[in-house]
Amino acid sequence: LLDQDTDIIAMAQTGTGKTAAFGLPLCHHIKAEGIVKALVLAPTRELAVQVCQEMKSFVDSSLKIFPVYGGQPFREQARALERGVDIVVGTPGRVIDMIQRGKLVLDEIEYMVLDEVDEMLNMGFIDDIEFILDLVPEESQRLMFSATLPRRIENVAKKYLSNPTTIKVERSKDTQSLISHSYYETNKQNRLEALNRILTLEEDFYGII
Repeated sequence: LLDQDTDIIAMAQTGTGKTAAFGLPLCHHIKAEGIVKALVLAPTRELAVQVCQEMKSFVDSSLKIFPVYGGQPFREQARALERGVDIVVGTPGRVIDMIQRGKLVLDEIEYMVLDEVDEMLNMGFIDDIEFILDLVPEESQRLMFSATLPRRIENVAKKYLSNPTTIKVERSKDTQSLISHSYYETNKQNRLEALNRILTLEEDFYGII
Protein backbone atom coordinates (compact mmCIF):
# COMPACT_ATOMS: atom_id res chain seq x y z
CA LEU A 1 0.00 0.00 0.00
CA LEU A 2 2.95 2.33 0.43
CA ASP A 3 3.96 2.13 -3.22
CA GLN A 4 0.90 0.71 -5.05
CA ASP A 5 -2.57 2.09 -5.64
CA THR A 6 -4.38 -1.14 -6.52
CA ASP A 7 -7.52 -2.25 -4.72
CA ILE A 8 -6.84 -5.00 -2.22
CA ILE A 9 -8.67 -7.92 -0.61
CA ALA A 10 -6.74 -9.02 2.48
CA MET A 11 -7.76 -12.20 4.26
CA ALA A 12 -6.31 -12.31 7.75
CA GLN A 13 -7.36 -13.30 11.24
CA THR A 14 -7.82 -10.85 14.08
CA GLY A 15 -4.50 -10.01 15.71
CA THR A 16 -2.34 -10.19 12.57
CA GLY A 17 -1.75 -6.45 12.33
CA LYS A 18 -4.47 -5.38 9.88
CA THR A 19 -4.84 -1.92 11.42
CA ALA A 20 -1.16 -1.17 10.90
CA ALA A 21 -1.31 -2.70 7.41
CA PHE A 22 -3.78 -0.07 6.21
CA GLY A 23 -3.29 2.58 8.89
CA LEU A 24 0.41 3.26 8.35
CA PRO A 25 0.10 3.80 4.57
CA LEU A 26 -2.96 6.03 5.04
CA CYS A 27 -1.17 8.15 7.61
CA HIS A 28 1.86 8.30 5.31
CA HIS A 29 -0.05 9.43 2.20
CA ILE A 30 -2.71 11.75 3.61
CA LYS A 31 -1.87 15.37 4.32
CA ALA A 32 -3.44 17.29 7.19
CA GLU A 33 -5.91 19.53 5.37
CA GLY A 34 -9.09 19.08 7.39
CA ILE A 35 -10.82 17.37 4.46
CA VAL A 36 -11.99 13.75 4.77
CA LYS A 37 -9.67 11.77 2.50
CA ALA A 38 -10.11 8.32 4.04
CA LEU A 39 -13.08 6.46 5.48
CA VAL A 40 -12.64 3.30 7.53
CA LEU A 41 -15.76 1.23 8.26
CA ALA A 42 -15.79 -1.13 11.25
CA PRO A 43 -18.61 -3.38 12.50
CA THR A 44 -18.77 -2.17 16.13
CA ARG A 45 -18.14 1.06 18.01
CA GLU A 46 -15.56 -0.73 20.17
CA LEU A 47 -13.55 -1.68 17.08
CA ALA A 48 -13.99 1.78 15.57
CA VAL A 49 -12.56 3.39 18.72
CA GLN A 50 -9.73 0.85 18.86
CA VAL A 51 -8.77 1.39 15.20
CA CYS A 52 -8.92 5.15 15.66
CA GLN A 53 -6.68 5.06 18.73
CA GLU A 54 -4.16 2.81 16.98
CA MET A 55 -4.00 5.05 13.93
CA LYS A 56 -3.52 8.13 16.13
CA SER A 57 -0.48 6.41 17.64
CA PHE A 58 1.13 6.26 14.18
CA VAL A 59 1.28 10.03 13.62
CA ASP A 60 1.69 13.40 15.28
CA SER A 61 -1.35 15.43 16.25
CA SER A 62 -1.54 17.43 13.02
CA LEU A 63 -3.46 14.65 11.21
CA LYS A 64 -7.04 14.61 12.48
CA ILE A 65 -8.41 11.07 12.88
CA PHE A 66 -11.90 10.92 14.34
CA PRO A 67 -14.39 8.12 15.21
CA VAL A 68 -18.13 8.34 14.52
CA TYR A 69 -20.40 5.71 16.02
CA GLY A 70 -23.78 5.26 17.66
CA GLY A 71 -24.36 5.49 21.39
CA GLN A 72 -22.69 8.92 21.59
CA PRO A 73 -24.30 12.36 21.09
CA PHE A 74 -24.72 13.11 17.38
CA ARG A 75 -24.15 16.85 17.83
CA GLU A 76 -20.65 16.51 19.31
CA GLN A 77 -19.50 14.22 16.50
CA ALA A 78 -21.07 16.51 13.88
CA ARG A 79 -19.26 19.53 15.31
CA ALA A 80 -15.95 17.69 15.14
CA LEU A 81 -16.54 16.92 11.46
CA GLU A 82 -17.44 20.55 10.81
CA ARG A 83 -14.15 21.68 12.38
CA GLY A 84 -12.25 19.49 9.91
CA VAL A 85 -11.17 15.85 9.89
CA ASP A 86 -8.71 13.99 7.63
CA ILE A 87 -9.62 10.36 8.39
CA VAL A 88 -12.98 9.10 9.66
CA VAL A 89 -13.32 5.73 11.38
CA GLY A 90 -16.94 4.76 11.89
CA THR A 91 -19.73 2.23 12.07
CA PRO A 92 -22.04 1.98 9.04
CA GLY A 93 -25.20 3.25 10.72
CA ARG A 94 -23.73 6.43 12.16
CA VAL A 95 -21.69 7.10 9.01
CA ILE A 96 -24.88 6.99 6.92
CA ASP A 97 -26.60 9.25 9.45
CA MET A 98 -23.79 11.78 9.11
CA ILE A 99 -23.93 11.58 5.30
CA GLN A 100 -27.69 12.05 5.14
CA ARG A 101 -27.54 15.08 7.43
CA GLY A 102 -24.83 16.66 5.33
CA LYS A 103 -22.15 16.47 8.04
CA LEU A 104 -19.92 13.93 6.26
CA VAL A 105 -19.06 14.53 2.61
CA LEU A 106 -17.37 11.74 0.65
CA ASP A 107 -16.52 13.70 -2.52
CA GLU A 108 -12.81 13.88 -1.69
CA ILE A 109 -12.37 10.30 -0.45
CA GLU A 110 -9.14 8.75 -1.75
CA TYR A 111 -9.07 5.63 0.45
CA MET A 112 -12.05 3.46 1.41
CA VAL A 113 -11.30 0.73 3.97
CA LEU A 114 -13.70 -2.03 4.98
CA ASP A 115 -12.43 -3.68 8.16
CA GLU A 116 -13.78 -7.04 9.41
CA VAL A 117 -16.18 -7.26 6.45
CA ASP A 118 -17.36 -10.75 7.37
CA GLU A 119 -18.44 -9.44 10.78
CA MET A 120 -20.34 -6.60 9.11
CA LEU A 121 -22.07 -9.20 6.93
CA ASN A 122 -23.03 -11.25 10.00
CA MET A 123 -24.45 -8.11 11.64
CA GLY A 124 -26.57 -7.25 8.61
CA PHE A 125 -24.61 -4.21 7.42
CA ILE A 126 -23.95 -5.23 3.82
CA ASP A 127 -26.72 -3.05 2.39
CA ASP A 128 -25.34 -0.11 4.37
CA ILE A 129 -21.86 -0.81 3.03
CA GLU A 130 -23.14 -0.80 -0.54
CA PHE A 131 -25.02 2.46 0.10
CA ILE A 132 -21.76 4.08 1.26
CA LEU A 133 -19.65 2.58 -1.54
CA ASP A 134 -22.07 4.01 -4.11
CA LEU A 135 -21.19 7.50 -2.82
CA VAL A 136 -17.40 7.07 -2.78
CA PRO A 137 -15.52 8.38 -5.85
CA GLU A 138 -14.81 5.60 -8.36
CA GLU A 139 -11.11 6.51 -8.50
CA SER A 140 -10.67 5.95 -4.77
CA GLN A 141 -8.56 3.03 -3.60
CA ARG A 142 -10.73 0.36 -1.93
CA LEU A 143 -9.27 -1.96 0.70
CA MET A 144 -11.24 -4.90 2.06
CA PHE A 145 -10.08 -6.81 5.14
CA SER A 146 -11.82 -9.99 6.24
CA ALA A 147 -11.05 -13.27 7.99
CA THR A 148 -13.28 -15.16 5.54
CA LEU A 149 -14.73 -14.44 2.12
CA PRO A 150 -18.38 -15.58 1.88
CA ARG A 151 -20.12 -15.38 -1.50
CA ARG A 152 -22.03 -12.18 -0.59
CA ILE A 153 -18.75 -10.41 0.18
CA GLU A 154 -17.23 -11.75 -3.04
CA ASN A 155 -20.13 -10.18 -4.91
CA VAL A 156 -19.53 -6.83 -3.22
CA ALA A 157 -15.84 -7.06 -4.11
CA LYS A 158 -16.64 -7.80 -7.76
CA LYS A 159 -19.03 -4.86 -7.93
CA TYR A 160 -16.98 -2.21 -6.14
CA LEU A 161 -13.30 -3.21 -6.39
CA SER A 162 -11.28 -2.81 -9.57
CA ASN A 163 -8.94 -5.73 -10.40
CA PRO A 164 -8.09 -6.23 -6.73
CA THR A 165 -4.93 -7.89 -5.49
CA THR A 166 -5.76 -10.68 -3.03
CA ILE A 167 -3.46 -11.23 -0.06
CA LYS A 168 -3.98 -14.13 2.31
CA VAL A 169 -2.18 -14.29 5.64
CA GLU A 170 -1.88 -17.84 6.91
CA ARG A 171 -2.72 -18.61 10.51
CA SER A 172 0.32 -18.55 12.75
CA LYS A 173 1.38 -21.86 14.28
CA ASP A 174 -0.59 -22.87 17.32
CA THR A 175 1.25 -21.97 20.54
CA GLN A 176 -1.19 -23.65 22.90
CA SER A 177 1.26 -26.51 23.47
CA LEU A 178 3.47 -23.99 25.33
CA ILE A 179 0.66 -23.01 27.72
CA SER A 180 -0.62 -24.91 30.74
CA HIS A 181 -3.98 -24.17 32.34
CA SER A 182 -5.13 -24.61 35.93
CA TYR A 183 -8.00 -23.31 38.04
CA TYR A 184 -9.06 -23.27 41.67
CA GLU A 185 -12.62 -23.48 42.89
CA THR A 186 -13.51 -21.19 45.77
CA ASN A 187 -16.54 -19.36 47.07
CA LYS A 188 -17.10 -15.66 46.61
CA GLN A 189 -16.14 -14.74 50.15
CA ASN A 190 -12.73 -16.45 49.95
CA ARG A 191 -11.68 -15.48 46.42
CA LEU A 192 -9.42 -12.59 47.47
CA GLU A 193 -7.62 -14.74 50.05
CA ALA A 194 -7.23 -17.53 47.47
CA LEU A 195 -5.84 -15.09 44.93
CA ASN A 196 -3.33 -13.76 47.46
CA ARG A 197 -2.12 -17.30 48.18
CA ILE A 198 -1.68 -18.03 44.47
CA LEU A 199 0.33 -14.83 43.96
CA THR A 200 2.48 -15.72 46.96
CA LEU A 201 3.21 -19.18 45.56
CA GLU A 202 3.95 -17.96 42.03
CA GLU A 203 7.17 -15.99 42.41
CA ASP A 204 7.37 -15.05 38.72
CA PHE A 205 3.73 -14.14 38.27
CA TYR A 206 3.01 -11.59 35.55
CA GLY A 207 -0.58 -10.98 34.55
CA ILE A 208 -3.73 -8.95 34.42
CA ILE A 209 -6.51 -9.50 36.91
